[in-house]
Amino acid sequence: MTIREAQQAVDAWISQFEEGYWPPLSNLARLVEEVGELARELNHRYGHKPKKPGEPAQDLALELADILFVLIAIANEQRIDLEAAFERVLEKYRVRDANRWRRIAGTDAAADAAGGTGPADASQEAARPGQPGGG
Repeated sequence: MTIREAQQAVDAWISQFEEGYWPPLSNLARLVEEVGELARELNHRYGHKPKKPGEPAQDLALELADILFVLIAIANEQRIDLEAAFERVLEKYRVRDANRWRRIAGTDAAADAAGGTGPADASQEAARPGQPGGG
């Protein structure tokens, strides 16, 4: 599914209800709530706060997808083409951070801009000391 298709799917879901899109500040509150759920789960897994006895683990993929849904809803309500915006931000990172991070042997900026090997390559993830592109 492309970002554009995801925007269309979210719009189709929301458009079937009379209430339609929530106002921007309500969606922002919803986004913060969803990010908080992700933060709670990550803190339970990797931080210093253990889960309560009997508290089930949450699905990180679904927590991230909840965040994505709300981000898309905000973009749709604001009439923002996220696919175009994401392409612009990747270009911004490509130019701004071209020499900021230590490259893995055999990669270059053109490969990174084209998508590289993707998140499924665990060896690539483990080799990254930081989070390039995060601002």
